[in-house]
Amino acid sequence: MRLAIISDIHSNTDALLKVLSDAVESFVDEIICLGDVIGYGPEPNEAIHAINERDIPTVIGNHELGVVRKDYLKLLNPVAYQSLLINMDVLSEESWAFIKKLETSLVFYNSRFVHGFPPDSPTIYMFEPDEEGMCEAFGKYGERLCFTGHTHRLEFIEYDGNSVTCSHLSKGLTVLCRNKRYIINAGSVGQPRDGDKHAKYLIWDTKDDTIEVKYVPYDIDLVVNKIIISGLPEVNARRLV
Repeated sequence: MRLAIISDIHSNTDALLKVLSDAVESFVDEIICLGDVIGYGPEPNEAIHAINERDIPTVIGNHELGVVRKDYLKLLNPVAYQSLLINMDVLSEESWAFIKKLETSLVFYNSRFVHGFPPDSPTIYMFEPDEEGMCEAFGKYGERLCFTGHTHRLEFIEYDGNSVTCSHLSKGLTVLCRNKRYIINAGSVGQPRDGDKHAKYLIWDTKDDTIEVKYVPYDIDLVVNKIIISGLPEVNARRLV
């Protein structure tokens, strides 16, 4: 089984469609989305539709949480808040229905999928818990692997039953140890924050027990123009270039 994991699309449909095409060309069997389909970018409806029409299982991200919980919306930073208000103003009925049905976590193939941090938080960042908190987190769920997003950075936490090691997840193949557990961050499709502007996603090969990091090019200038035309904060465009 080859499973593609995508996250943090942020209304960047151009990047999303290139990633979905790349996943098909990479012979994946299934795709799972870790949330934040909306926010920051210019095309929330188009991004949701691309996920919806392919029946891609998706968990709720903190930006979707801001749509359904106004108390959390007010806690977002000013740029995220303003961007989400603009996105919300154009959401279609299909998009609203999609967001309202999202769960905080999913379990497939003895692996857990959550936006922020396991077992089911869409808001806690991977870097927030200290080492003790990370070790405690592994005791709160039974799956060997947990895939997360939220930070927009490729990284993983390795747990041997006693201690944790945090590492950068590099481009290409990483071979996992079958006697260890992992929390693996899938980076971002639509707004990477790791110094490289390609759209990023993962392919997990369950047979070979490998994680492959894919870098996918897309037309960034086109998306930048769409962001500016949409009246979104200009910083959202600058983050892409």
